[in-house]
Amino acid sequence: MRDELIDIFAAGLRRADPGPAVTEALSEAAAPSVIVALGKASVAMARAAYDRFPGTPCLVVTNAENASDLPNARVMVGEHPVPGPGSAAAGEAALAQVAELGVEDRVLALISGGASALAVAPVEGVTLADKAAVSRLLLASGLDITAMNLVRQNLSRLKGGGLARAAAPATVETLILSDVVGDDLSVIASGPTVPPAGGPGAARALLEAEGLWDKVPASCRAALARPGPDATPQGPVRLVGSNRLSAEAMLAAAPGAKLEEAPLTGDVREAAERVAAAARRGVGMTLWGGETTVRLRGQGRGGRNQELALRVALALRDLDRPWAFLSGGTDGRDGPTDAAGGLVDDGTLGRIAAAGLDAEALLAENDSYPALGAAGDLLMTGGTGTNVADLQILRVG
Repeated sequence: MRDELIDIFAAGLRRADPGPAVTEALSEAAAPSVIVALGKASVAMARAAYDRFPGTPCLVVTNAENASDLPNARVMVGEHPVPGPGSAAAGEAALAQVAELGVEDRVLALISGGASALAVAPVEGVTLADKAAVSRLLLASGLDITAMNLVRQNLSRLKGGGLARAAAPATVETLILSDVVGDDLSVIASGPTVPPAGGPGAARALLEAEGLWDKVPASCRAALARPGPDATPQGPVRLVGSNRLSAEAMLAAAPGAKLEEAPLTGDVREAAERVAAAARRGVGMTLWGGETTVRLRGQGRGGRNQELALRVALALRDLDRPWAFLSGGTDGRDGPTDAAGGLVDDGTLGRIAAAGLDAEALLAENDSYPALGAAGDLLMTGGTGTNVADLQILRVG
């Protein structure tokens, strides 16, 4: 049962491979003046673009695990999920790459998930430390990616259309590998080439509604009190991969399975109850795409997929049929850990207890990683070079 789930998850990962999708998208495209690739899938995307347009000046920004040399390209490494010095250097390099272009020039922007942290360029008066503090606050808040990126956009010269504004009057063509459920282009990587999801006032209203405004650094509060940027020039945008497409690829690899129309999003506790309810309905296989959120209450180690898997194991402790459940991040990294997620079954809690650990106590501290590690239930893929959010598989019977 466990091997079956791993094989189906792998089918979803294969559909998220950006190389073939970028190659197809560029089959009839005009040659760009420069290439800017930002995100966890940027190396694979840039390699495909460079094969089509060799010799084009190319900047690639990615995370450390996915970084590799590309001939005649500049590859930079940023920090994730909290931006650091590498992210700041990468953000300034991205803006410089498109500066001083003319009306006849074309920019090819290759955008994938993770770029919000991997490349940063704070607005005037906001320091890198301030941006990092806001990122940590948002990550711990339980807010979804749409809400988090609304705030990030309004504290950045790069996000929320900043790259496109910096490139003007050049035309910017964008290929996007979406890690956002629903594929809102303004949210993916905080939308560096598309208009922002909302202005500074909307970001402030969100923070106030969530009780976070007074916790934001004073410099950021001041930035959100200023008017927003000028209008963003909009070039052509094309989606080359998404969470839904990968979920559909899993369905093609699992005849007889059911793909839930409603993705697994929102609070991880509620998502776990949805999975448990599906398991109680009877035998068979159920598939989801999505991205849950975790409100941090403890100091433990884990990620949203690991926590979801452990919560499902607890919710199904009394199910009288064999079952297995996989929840994995398609980028191969769940939170600040080396695991992609978790793969649990009806023996998980027994293995955790046999190791002398208390699953519920660890969960209360957001400490799912050692719990699943003790059970041999960590899903380990290594960096995948892509990122289309999360995939989940339930098998009962």
